[in-house]
Amino acid sequence: MDTREIQRRLDTVWRMESPRLIARLARMLGDLDSAEELAQDALVAALEHWPRQGVPDNPAAWLMTTAQRRAIDLLRQRRLQAGKHEAMAHEPDHQGSVVRDHEREVEDDIGDDLLRLLFVACHPVLPADARVALTLRLLCGLSTAEIARAFLLPEPTVAQRIVRAKRTLAERGIAFEVPRRQALPRRLRSVLEVLYLVFNEGYAASQGEDWMRPALCDEALRLGRVLAGLMPGSAAVLGLLALMELQASRMNARTDADGAAVLLMEQDRGRWDWLQIGRGLALLEQAQALGGEADAYVLQAAIAGCHARARRADQTDWARIAALYGRLAAVMPSPVVELNRTVAVARAQGAQAAWPLLEALQQDRRLADYAPLQAVRGDLLEHLGRRDEARTAFERAADLSGNARERAALRARAANL
Repeated sequence: MDTREIQRRLDTVWRMESPRLIARLARMLGDLDSAEELAQDALVAALEHWPRQGVPDNPAAWLMTTAQRRAIDLLRQRRLQAGKHEAMAHEPDHQGSVVRDHEREVEDDIGDDLLRLLFVACHPVLPADARVALTLRLLCGLSTAEIARAFLLPEPTVAQRIVRAKRTLAERGIAFEVPRRQALPRRLRSVLEVLYLVFNEGYAASQGEDWMRPALCDEALRLGRVLAGLMPGSAAVLGLLALMELQASRMNARTDADGAAVLLMEQDRGRWDWLQIGRGLALLEQAQALGGEADAYVLQAAIAGCHARARRADQTDWARIAALYGRLAAVMPSPVVELNRTVAVARAQGAQAAWPLLEALQQDRRLADYAPLQAVRGDLLEHLGRRDEARTAFERAADLSGNARERAALRARAANL
């Protein structure tokens, strides 16, 4: 195998395994900076050894063993520096356990390590933007440059957020563990908020040239599946995963051959991933069976399920969707939820019935510069026959949008009027 092929395989393994390496090392060391540094050391060691010795049968286990041995060496150095020679003499030989049946050991334990790191990265002491950046860096394996490109931010800005987040965790002495039962709800909600935000940014990019950023959706789904495997009794976890699975099932149909946006009612439903829809609906049923009917994520998944069950656009149960948005507004008050309910009412009962709801929302200052509000306004005005006003609304929505594909779609609607 030539050097180029070895490099390619190593890059692939690293992309998949670096979050696991960092998670295990962070648990051992209680220090994110050291964990990342030793994981990188293991990567460098592979670059040095694999071209000479060949790619090992289990590359992931080789990286993990190498990284853990270095972590053990670092722990011993720390204890020596702290003058704890006697305590070390009575400690079990961790290094021996590292090399025993390593692959089995990693698989038995890996989920807990990832869960610990996910809860640490999403700790409520951190601002929301720092949680997202740190999660993408540690658990999604994205570089600082990749995160900066994803959110259209300068790389130094993202780097500073990550550094400040890690410093805050260190200064607060945040434990690398799943929180105790009484602290779990608040910590879990923070984790779910980040996954939800990351997925949404990938599903409908707020800025940039592309309508979607599928890589972000994939990372959020992967983390959601890990979390659901570890917490199968949480209705909120299963509800969020169901929502992401159902939404992601439509991604192939959301753009045309040129990358232009294709709206829900115009999509070719034959391009939806019906196997993924089946998984999402099964998860939704499990979440509801656990008593999650009033959970915000479960309700959103139920709404997505209504769309997923409709093989044709005209089969969509808009009355049920409107009712579900009403229930969602009660547990998660938001003008955006009310705007979505307005759309559902318009589909179920007509634009005339929805217009008073929209007029009320136009008084909400939080939506003053919100492009979707103007887009919905244009849609209702068009159905009411007020074409000139509708064209103005679509043009206003395009001016407010930060996404190039969305702007183009909105301007096309305005031009058609």
